[in-house]
This record gives sequence, C-alpha cells and structure tokens, in this order.
Amino acid sequence: MAKVSVERVQRRLKISDVKSPMMYFLRQKTKTSKTYDIQDLAKDIETIGALSAEDVLHVAHSLMRAIRKVLTSGNKVKIPGFGLFYTTFKCKGVKTVEECSVKNIGRVNLRFKVDSSLRLVNDSIATTRGADNNIVYELESLVKKDNNGKPSSDGKTDTGGDDKPKPGDDKPKPGDGDEIPDPLS
Repeated sequence: MAKVSVERVQRRLKISDVKSPMMYFLRQKTKTSKTYDIQDLAKDIETIGALSAEDVLHVAHSLMRAIRKVLTSGNKVKIPGFGLFYTTFKCKGVKTVEECSVKNIGRVNLRFKVDSSLRLVNDSIATTRGADNNIVYELESLVKKDNNGKPSSDGKTDTGGDDKPKPGDDKPKPGDGDEIPDPLS
C-alpha cells in the first residue's frame, strides 16, 4: 500500500490573530503528489481491462458531456460508488418581489458529495487496517536543529514519534523567523 508523506507546520491557530497561540499541524509534504489527467487514468484502466486507452478516453469524454447536459438542466447526477454531482447558486437578497429575478443569481457552483463507499479513512485510526479506502500517512522525520537553526552535531533526528511537548514549545523563539504560511490558503 502506498504511503502519503506528511510534514509538521507551525502556524497560529487563528491565522489573522497575532495573539492566537502557535500550534503544530500536519499537511501533505509539498511536491509529493502528482495530478493525474484523464489520459493517465485511461492508460491505467487499459492495463486492467479489455478497453484500449482511446476507448476509455472516448467514454470519459462522453460521460463528461452527458453529466454537463444533465446538470445544466438543473438535475443531479448520481454515480453509484462514486458520488453525487449537483449545482447550487448564490443569489443576492432584494426587498421587493419585482426586484427578484434570475439576474440576481451571481454565481453558479458545481458541488460533489462523495458516496459513502468511497469515503477515505486515515489507516492509523481505522477500525479495519489495510482496507481499500484507507490512506496510510507517514510523518517525515526531521533533522534536529540547534539554537542557530543548523543541524545539531549529535546527528540525532526527530522520528516524528509521540514526543511530549516541552514547556514553552508553543511560543515562537527568537530567530525562528516569520510564521509558516497557512497550507490551506
């Protein structure tokens, strides 16, 4: 089973609040994920099935056209084992019924609700280890640094284990520099 590399980042609990305490969070390690396009998936499907990559691409493009047609008609698309596609929109409120028209719809959103059979689970807390929908996360080990931010001379590394935090670890230290940017923004 493949493993997803994660790393620790330190940032404020409430990013915009300078009085908010510094906390540690995990995020997927940068530059460790790839983006697969429809052609990559078609090649993968070709290796496990009787369809050629071109046939898979044709079916995928036809499926996308059909989904678009259904969604633009205001309907929903449910693909069993995958999820539900549907649209929502944002509409500004007005005071009178005469002002209320379709021109008030500012943005149309495409939404996706994952099917329960496709929901992914963190393998380290799952009740069934090694199941198909489990993701195995691996915390990258960090090199311990001295007070100057350089690797320590003792050669020890932080294995990412369950070390107990030391008093004052949640406070920024001189020389730490600015906070790490929010990985979600």
